[in-house]
Amino acid sequence: MRLRQIALVGQDLAAAEADIRAVLGLDYAYADPGVGKFGLANAVFPVGETFLEVVSPKQEGTTAGRLLEKRGGDGGYMVILQVKDIEKARAGVAAAKARVVEQADLHGGAVAMSHVHPKDIGGAILSLDYMDPWERWEWGGPGWRDHVRTDVSTALVGAELQGDDPFAMAARWGAVIGREVEPMGEYWRIGLDEGGELRFVRADDGRGEGLGRFDVAVRDPLAVHAAAKARGRLAPDGDVILAGTRVRLVQA
Repeated sequence: MRLRQIALVGQDLAAAEADIRAVLGLDYAYADPGVGKFGLANAVFPVGETFLEVVSPKQEGTTAGRLLEKRGGDGGYMVILQVKDIEKARAGVAAAKARVVEQADLHGGAVAMSHVHPKDIGGAILSLDYMDPWERWEWGGPGWRDHVRTDVSTALVGAELQGDDPFAMAARWGAVIGREVEPMGEYWRIGLDEGGELRFVRADDGRGEGLGRFDVAVRDPLAVHAAAKARGRLAPDGDVILAGTRVRLVQA
């Protein structure tokens, strides 16, 4: 089970895409026509073998649009974990009595996914996805490997979810995905394969429950920080902000 994709929600898709390109050094984004059925447009960027997505509502009444209103602007939206055994993952969701709001088996079962209702897990929509072969990623579009740039950013390596009771949220995620929760002092952690992690912290920014931060492994954190500053994408405390979401820069 590995962290494969993080999705953010932004009111202005073009602006979010431009910021991501400039700050994280990515030069390709796939517009997935499949998100149209949810009333969304999107841009999906390969970051090494992982992916960063921004979705934007294009009609009234979307889940993404309601999230923009609830959290007072752009922010985190979805965490996508890739699993080796989709049936085992689905059985775990059912055993934890979490609702599945979207499920699909595509291309003869070579691609499969299940979206867990955010109210049944907390913080964000969780998607559990299966791909055959393991290296495949349907949501990156055809030929995504030809567009990978790792001279600035090499991978997404973490997601941080916040809430009023972070331990309860962590325990719920652990039950749904079948992973142990580790106490880490002021936060709780679930380790994932291939060096990824989920962290659970107390919400203290006035925006309530949500996906508040994600981690990117970068070659030169100071250079990325400078690029964010040049675009006005730094919080007063110095954190990089992309699509309303804080970015933790990790030395690659």
